[in-house]
Parts: sequence; C-alpha cells; structure tokens
Amino acid sequence: MGRVQAPLLASLAGLMALARPALAGPAAADPCPPLQDQRPIPAARAATPAPAAPSPSPTNADYRHQLRPTPLGWARRPHWCLWIEPGANTGPAALWDGRWRQAVEGALASWQRDLPITVVDDPERAQVRLLRRRPPVQNGRASHGRATLMLVEVRRGEPGQPASPWRIEPQVTVQLSPGQGVPAMEATALHELGHAFGLWGHSDQPGDALSAVPGSRPVLQLSPRDRATLRWLQAQPGLADPAPVNPAGAPPAAGPAPLAPGAN
Repeated sequence: MGRVQAPLLASLAGLMALARPALAGPAAADPCPPLQDQRPIPAARAATPAPAAPSPSPTNADYRHQLRPTPLGWARRPHWCLWIEPGANTGPAALWDGRWRQAVEGALASWQRDLPITVVDDPERAQVRLLRRRPPVQNGRASHGRATLMLVEVRRGEPGQPASPWRIEPQVTVQLSPGQGVPAMEATALHELGHAFGLWGHSDQPGDALSAVPGSRPVLQLSPRDRATLRWLQAQPGLADPAPVNPAGAPPAAGPAPLAPGAN
C-alpha cells in the first residue's frame, strides 16, 4: 500500500496544479504606446490658467525661477519616450553619424540617471524626436541645437484596443547639428534635451547644463543645480488633463509654446 500511495498522491497533486490557473502579476503597461489619433487642442480646453512663475529658490540651489510653463501648465511627464533619427551604417557617412550618435547617447545617459526615458524605434511612439541636422537661422542667429515645443491632444494604445481618452501631450522636436566635435555635440545635446524634458528656461551659471552662456569647457554632466531644478519641476502639476470648459471659447492652444526658448 505504501508503495502505491506516494505516486498516487504525486499524480493527484500534479493534476490539481494543472487545473489551477497560473498566478502571475499584471503585465506591465507599455510606457510608449503607439499613436492612435492626434488633433489640435480644442478651444474649449484652452482656458486653463497657466501656473504663475515660480519664486527663486531661497538657497540658490536651483534655477526654478528661470523656468516658464506653457499656457496649459508645466510641460513635464513622469516618463518620456524618445526617438533618435537613425544614421548611416556603412559608407563614408557612417563614421560621422557614429560620432553624432556617441554624443547623443552620452547626453541621454546623464538624463536617464534622474528621469525615466525610453528610446523607441517608431517616431509615433515618442514625445521627443531628435533629428540629425543643423537648425535653420532664426532671428538672424545661427545655432548648433534647437528644441521646439508644441502641445497637441492624442489618443494612444495598441492596435485593436479600445480608444484611449484624449490627453494633452507635449511634442518636442530637437535639431542637433552633426558638424561639431564629440564633446561639443554632447554638451549641446545635454542642453537641448533638458529643454525637451521640460526645463524651458536657462540658468545664469556657466557650470549648469542649461546655462544660457556656455563656459570655457563643455558641460557633459548635469550639475547639482540642474538636478535640483528637475526635481522641483517633476513635483509640479503637469499639463491640464482634462482642462475646464470655457463657455466663451478661447483660441486653440496648439502650436509652438510662446514661452519656450529657441536655441542653445
């Protein structure tokens, strides 16, 4: 009897295990779902009062007072999705494109230490698109980098899923010239990505990545003031979602944010 009982119990246990549903944790949501639809922000949603400009830090530990919100609030996100324009893999251009990518990846690694950022291979999954080109001259001024911000309403989700609610989203285009040395490109990328990730303003100290006036050496890492300013920003309310309805109707808010800086 004892020789039969143990295999029998083991078989029963195995059958019971097969009959029970597997216990698994919930699947992690994709932080960068594809775009389902996009539209300009309706006038009825454009009536949210913009946040007031912040007061300076009492300890001068950051430059929050230099930042400006969009008309619909602070252009910050808990998680950013970034698309980087691919370059050549072969031929003479591959060497130069490889140096450009090296500089971008160095700058991106600095921001990823303090902010969740996912690099995606589809530009429609991204809020930030980084392009390999020199920005055109603007207001008589040439530059090696420029970030441009627009606000739109989007729906995101996997194909075949129910439509998600409309949400206001920042969409940023960063243009970064490949015609510099690697350290200079990395410093420019670090600066422009700071704008892209919500720091729409400039520091007045040359040791900060978001300094308005570069110092004698390229800044290749975020300073303590950069990090403190980013932490302050991430604690602020984000873009209005949803915004109150304005009975009188206001002009659409889509288009370049009027308070966004132009170039490095």
